[in-house]
Amino acid sequence: MNLIGQEFQPIAAIATTPTATKLLQPICQTMGATLWIPESCQHTTNSTVNTKIYTDSLKNHLANIWQNYSAIVFCLASGAVVRLISPLLKDKYHDPAVVVVDEAGKFVISLCSGHQGGADKLTNVLARLLNATPVITGASHNLGLPGIDILGKPFGWQRGEGDWNRVSGIVARGETVQVIQEVGSTLWQEHLPENHPFYFGFPELGDRSVPTPKARIWISFTQRQFSPDSDLPKVQWHPRVLWIGVGCERGTSQKLIATAIQQVFQAHHLAQGAIAGIATIDLKADEIGLVEFCQEQDLPLRTFSSELLSCVEVPTPSNIVAREVGTPSVAEAAAILGAKEGRRKKEEGRSKEEELRSKKEEVRRKKWIETQAPTNYKHPVDYGVLNPEEKDNLNSELKENTDNLSSDFQGINEGNLLVNKQIFRLEGEPGAATIAVAIAEKEYTGRTGKLLLIGTGPGKLEQMTPAAQMAVSYADVVIGYSLYIDLIQPLLNPGQIIEKLPITQERERAERAIELANFGLNVAVVSSGDCGIYGMAGLVLEQLRATGWDGKIPMVEVFPGVSALQSAAARVGAPLMHDFCAISLSDLLTPWEVIERRLNAVAMADFVVALYNPKSHKRTEQLVKAVNIFLEYRKPETPVAIVRSVYRENEEITLTSLDKLLEFSIDMLTVILIGNESTGIYNNWMITPRGYSTINN
Repeated sequence: MNLIGQEFQPIAAIATTPTATKLLQPICQTMGATLWIPESCQHTTNSTVNTKIYTDSLKNHLANIWQNYSAIVFCLASGAVVRLISPLLKDKYHDPAVVVVDEAGKFVISLCSGHQGGADKLTNVLARLLNATPVITGASHNLGLPGIDILGKPFGWQRGEGDWNRVSGIVARGETVQVIQEVGSTLWQEHLPENHPFYFGFPELGDRSVPTPKARIWISFTQRQFSPDSDLPKVQWHPRVLWIGVGCERGTSQKLIATAIQQVFQAHHLAQGAIAGIATIDLKADEIGLVEFCQEQDLPLRTFSSELLSCVEVPTPSNIVAREVGTPSVAEAAAILGAKEGRRKKEEGRSKEEELRSKKEEVRRKKWIETQAPTNYKHPVDYGVLNPEEKDNLNSELKENTDNLSSDFQGINEGNLLVNKQIFRLEGEPGAATIAVAIAEKEYTGRTGKLLLIGTGPGKLEQMTPAAQMAVSYADVVIGYSLYIDLIQPLLNPGQIIEKLPITQERERAERAIELANFGLNVAVVSSGDCGIYGMAGLVLEQLRATGWDGKIPMVEVFPGVSALQSAAARVGAPLMHDFCAISLSDLLTPWEVIERRLNAVAMADFVVALYNPKSHKRTEQLVKAVNIFLEYRKPETPVAIVRSVYRENEEITLTSLDKLLEFSIDMLTVILIGNESTGIYNNWMITPRGYSTINN
């Protein structure tokens, strides 16, 4: 099972005929699915697939396994599947993803739980694997928009309350939807189609040019109560930006800690869905009540030494606490450090170029924030805290948000602290807990990011491996040189973050990919040909090594592609039938002296040679020098193939000889194949004998 299959686990695949069984086996092998078949089909399976036999009717069997899988893939008529699953369906938040594949393998259909269950995403992945057509009927998908109810999933956001169905319907109709985003990544905003229906922020008072919104989306850490009688449907997403600092007596119960946190959040209108994690002193790393609370809520527990905590300036230090544990603050200091720790770790090992890019991004973010709802709430992150009692009239709401902010958050300037420490006891429960809350600049995603290093082959999609196509379709982010991304445009999906960088910014591409993977996103880094041959795979792994990568987080998988030298060779015949090598003539990363030494060695050793990056607008002399070196060791009539833009629309192929090579137009999109002493050209085919005739004779 590859990294992609892990996201959808556990997966069941169900076949009822030998043909369906054979069709689903590649899916099971690649995705790690369990194949369920009747006894009559067991002779058609192989040992590499996890196969199980069902003996009851399929209807009864499905009822038994329905709750055990996150996704179920049927190779069956879609009507039959509808009848089978209809008694089992509960709602889209609990049902597994249901995908149907026809027996001819031509179509993959997202049938049920397309957004919440991930059936749409799984459909795209399986369609690429089978070289089939994905059938996704959701309105937002066909408009090129991310689903509103899955908008924040890549960033680890938690869905809050609201009328999700009505808002989704309004988006599907293309009507104006107002988005108020106070916290969380804005990457999703920057990659919307031009005709999207979203309006961001509030209009200026009295501005009537802005269309009246038909729905509203809040993205914040506050908990809003929406009126059920409102004509304006609303929903809320909660990025996980709140770190709770906890200090407690030894033996404090889980119930007391949970109650204390709940009361703090209710009193300050904070959303529990916005909790990123718990932070405390390292002496409490084994505190049973605290550990149990984190385990039950699936929250990370960050601990800090007393020395580190004592360095944090807090509003309410305590001499008593200092005498007990060596720091005047636990809850407040731990909350502040917890909020800052994730950012600090992501910044370790950054190059100067990345730091400059980060500063530019921060300037851009501040400019964007200035267009949003104003606030008089002061802390280092430029986010407004809006009155949680939302009103429907847009202008009156704007006035309340600017004039009547909750006094809970006024005058706080100690780091990112939102709520000063509060001490809690609970009758009948042992111990006491101190709670403080801080806000992080960047949300905690709770996800382990993946780096998918992908070779796209020569350019045409049919020359790209199914596994590579599957990886592109699966990714949250696709990064690459603009030309390469344009060539794989049909594989891209609504909601994906697409970042195109110029051809000379390979290092920046690698650093950006690592940054986003460390954030928790699944990032596809695309290279033409094979990503491990003069591609991005080596550079990304180099950069990971430089940052002290542990080999596990982020996870990495390399997807090979058909290399340029293979593609060029295929178009001209069989020139690589004997020993061969590849040399890049670009001296941007390799000193020319080294390249020159290698050219002499391979020319003298009579290798068939593929020359990459032979010539650019600024770099013209290297090819001349290379040809002269080969002419020292090889005959002028040595066959040469010049292949430009192989397998692309403007492909050019020229067969010539070594002494005439420089007479032709050559650029960075060209691969040159230089034959050895036995290579010949026969009826416009370039052939290097392998030597079989000699052996036979």
